[in-house]
Amino acid sequence: MITLLTSCIFIFIEQFSIVTILIISVIFFLVLLIVGVRKSYKLQAENERLMNATNDLLKEDNEEYQDFTDGHIYNKNS
Repeated sequence: MITLLTSCIFIFIEQFSIVTILIISVIFFLVLLIVGVRKSYKLQAENERLMNATNDLLKEDNEEYQDFTDGHIYNKNS
């Protein structure tokens, strides 16, 4: 009877420690997942910002060239 009781206690302790280890592992990986998703959203927002900045620069580059040598400073003869 005592042997059965002690074995039940050991089984309960082992189950409790296994459950504790599993809970700690789940919390650890959940934190890693949350940090990864947050980082992904930040990178996506940064990518959008850079794409918009690149598009603005490309629009500026595509504007027609205006000849600025027609001013009074430049000699047309030389």
